[in-house]
Amino acid sequence: MDYKDLFRKVVRLLSAPGKFWDEMDGERGRDVQMGFVYPLIGLCALTEFLGAFVGHEVTPEFFQWALARCCAVAVALFGGFFLAAYLLEKVNRSWFGCHASKAEVQIFVGYSMVVTLVVNVVSGLYSIVILQWILQLYTVFVVFEGARRFVKIPDTRLTVYTLVASLFVLLSPTLIEYIFNELTVILN
Repeated sequence: MDYKDLFRKVVRLLSAPGKFWDEMDGERGRDVQMGFVYPLIGLCALTEFLGAFVGHEVTPEFFQWALARCCAVAVALFGGFFLAAYLLEKVNRSWFGCHASKAEVQIFVGYSMVVTLVVNVVSGLYSIVILQWILQLYTVFVVFEGARRFVKIPDTRLTVYTLVASLFVLLSPTLIEYIFNELTVILN
């Protein structure tokens, strides 16, 4: 894993998403998972686990809680990535007449989750709940640029597509995390 390349991609996506999406024509779906999404999900889980211990006494119960939080974040982001890609692939064909391949949809969703992933890395160490939701609005811009330049959605449907894709990217991890947390409570 080349973390320098990962860091460069994150910086380029956050600073100039339009230029980044122009360069993504030759990328394959597996590359985005192994080289971008999975390492960032791992960093999110790690910072969530380490951040749980800041200012707390380490007890066996607290260690179990920290592991559960770490797993919840990892499962939410991992499941959210695949749920958003699946939903967007179905919506692409039926609502927008877009015939992007499964790999292209996964690339689009993976890179569109950059704000969610970076904010989760930071919020694992520092609690920024309100700021976290405000920063998520930048996802809409990243999705807009990707829809226009990478997926090549026509201008007449670009706004609706951007809103639908942004909702999938933002709400899928939240839904998965909610279900995971509810199941954790029930099973305990």
